[in-house]
Amino acid sequence: MNAKELGGLSRRSFLKGAGVAAAAVASSAALAGCASGTGASQDWMPKSWDYECDLLVVGYGGAGMWASLIGADECGQQVLVLEKAPVRGGGNSSINNGEFAIINDAEGMRQYWHEMTQDVDTPSAVIDAWIDEGLRNCEYADKYELEYDINEKAIAGTIPEYSFLPGGEGCQSIADPPGFGMASFEILDQKRKDLGVEVLFDCHDEHLIQNPDTKEIVGCTTMIGSEEKTVKARKGVILCTGGFEFNEDMKRKYLKCYPFKFEGWKYNTGDGIRMTEEVGGKLWHMGMAGAMYGMWTRDPENDFLILIMPSDQTFIYTDRLGKRWVDEMRIGSPHNGWHAFTHFSDEICDYDHCPSWCVFDQTLFESGPMSTRQGDWFECGNFTTMLPDELRDWEGWSDDNQAEVDKGWIIKADTLEELAAKMKAIDKWMDADTLKATVDTWNQVCENGEDPEFHRSAATLNPLNNPPFYAYTVYPGSCSTLGGAMKNEHGQVLDVFAEQPIPRLYGAGSFGNIHSHTYGITGGNVAENMIWGRISARHAASLDAWDEKK
Repeated sequence: MNAKELGGLSRRSFLKGAGVAAAAVASSAALAGCASGTGASQDWMPKSWDYECDLLVVGYGGAGMWASLIGADECGQQVLVLEKAPVRGGGNSSINNGEFAIINDAEGMRQYWHEMTQDVDTPSAVIDAWIDEGLRNCEYADKYELEYDINEKAIAGTIPEYSFLPGGEGCQSIADPPGFGMASFEILDQKRKDLGVEVLFDCHDEHLIQNPDTKEIVGCTTMIGSEEKTVKARKGVILCTGGFEFNEDMKRKYLKCYPFKFEGWKYNTGDGIRMTEEVGGKLWHMGMAGAMYGMWTRDPENDFLILIMPSDQTFIYTDRLGKRWVDEMRIGSPHNGWHAFTHFSDEICDYDHCPSWCVFDQTLFESGPMSTRQGDWFECGNFTTMLPDELRDWEGWSDDNQAEVDKGWIIKADTLEELAAKMKAIDKWMDADTLKATVDTWNQVCENGEDPEFHRSAATLNPLNNPPFYAYTVYPGSCSTLGGAMKNEHGQVLDVFAEQPIPRLYGAGSFGNIHSHTYGITGGNVAENMIWGRISARHAASLDAWDEKK
């Protein structure tokens, strides 16, 4: 397919550095004036290019990895990758479990997708493309020598989040591949090096360069360190910039409750969203996340979420006023536990579960480390020992939980009244009398051996009667946001006016994940990287270069 066959071009464009706010309100008539009349002027075109390539990939996480491999290896293109991190790259995909979805039954999977998305904002053609390409996930894992094992445990071990829906057994997930996502990254990164694909690091503040007449994306500018560089992309630009987990303004604007905190790749700040808006692209699924909940440190020097895995079950969760609100052992799935934190209370005119508080006593504190440490089985996240020092935010949890108390991540008090006072200093809605009554009621529940209100398992009913007492804040979050550029079945980014392709612009991965109503496929994020990285690279590679002489 060449540029003339793309059809339905975007009706507006912005040159490098155009403001996002202007992009939201400018009319097509005003934009036409920016095109310099007949288009004879080439003022929008850089006078020279610092770098040139066929395919430009922005972001070197899982999606960028697959786009660059397929572009160079399968399609024979010259590929250049821009990565925001100072070294290595890898994104969330390199520090997660490494699971990827596999499809057992295409028709069942198609039915499940429609049931799970409720046909909200994800066209059938996009779902069909995901399934058709997803059927090849194992083929490509084998081609690039990824280490995984399809056996009885792997097939049955992880099922879709909503397996009770029609078609819910249409796909499964490879469970816990050896070495998790880190091993997969190392394998694929070596393949990338063998192919000679160059990755430029410390790249930030990109702006797409758009032809004002054809609306084609011809490249971008980027800051590499403190120097501005121009990059020519002869066939296409593939945005693989991940989510906006570490952009507070975007999270406040788009997510369904706030604060919403994340672990993982701190360079995911929504850069691709800004770039898309600047050239008139449409966004979708901006309120979506694949996430559960965990402890936010509330520490400006360590501003991330930590998954807590207590070695003892002597704790309760309370809302912001001090009331217990849930069976703490069952707060939803690993990817959708955050839903429970979106409860809105008119009593405080806010989300009363965001944050919640985990309240416990010395029994839990002395039972062992409350979260993962270096060397533990869950060697993932932003503290894994395999991350370079420049990228690792944290050395992992202490052996005795004391360092986290010293840092203020965990609050400690001799009495519940004192604990409530310290909690109130963080959140004004905490009420000492309510908290005390909640703990008294809980202790009676434990004595009775039955939880009539929330039906928590009798085996986990452990009283809080061993001072001192402790608490930490629990927020929604963990994995990634899913919103980004709206795309079609070819991975092409669509314009905001007519939902037609912006020529030569593509999106892949968690930047515009196709989950629309809820996140429903374990291993879906890694599959999203694999599928749309491959689709986008192939389609962009099929185009004629825009700079070819006619």
